[in-house]
Amino acid sequence: MGKDSKSKDSGSKGKGKQAAGGSEDGASKGKGKAGKGDGLGTCTYVKTRHVLCEKQSKINEAYKILQEGWLNNGDKVPPAEFAKVAAAYSECPSGKKGGDLGWFPRGKMAGPFQEVAFNTPVGATSAPFKSTHGYHFILSEGRKN
Repeated sequence: MGKDSKSKDSGSKGKGKQAAGGSEDGASKGKGKAGKGDGLGTCTYVKTRHVLCEKQSKINEAYKILQEGWLNNGDKVPPAEFAKVAAAYSECPSGKKGGDLGWFPRGKMAGPFQEVAFNTPVGATSAPFKSTHGYHFILSEGRKN
């Protein structure tokens, strides 16, 4: 997931449908700045987990597990459960760490990945999406300035 030439945030374009009930900062360790709406797309750093698969069929299979267990009920996916799916399905080296990518700033990740990561509410899971590296879905764990 390298940086690409499209590092500016152009807002969400319908990609990354989130689970219901996402909260702004939940367990965020950042300094909550009032007056910034829901904070989506305005933070400087995000903390995410993800699953990466080369084939769309495999990412859909992994995502179906989360849908059946939590998302269809409007529940948030617990990070420990997301980590199990990432360990079993992700083809990224981060899969061994439950898909944990830690904190990263704007401009570090490729365009589509960055767009979804910075526009998924904390605690929510994105829908599968395609990037230059394959197919992903993301669990947003935090945001800060």
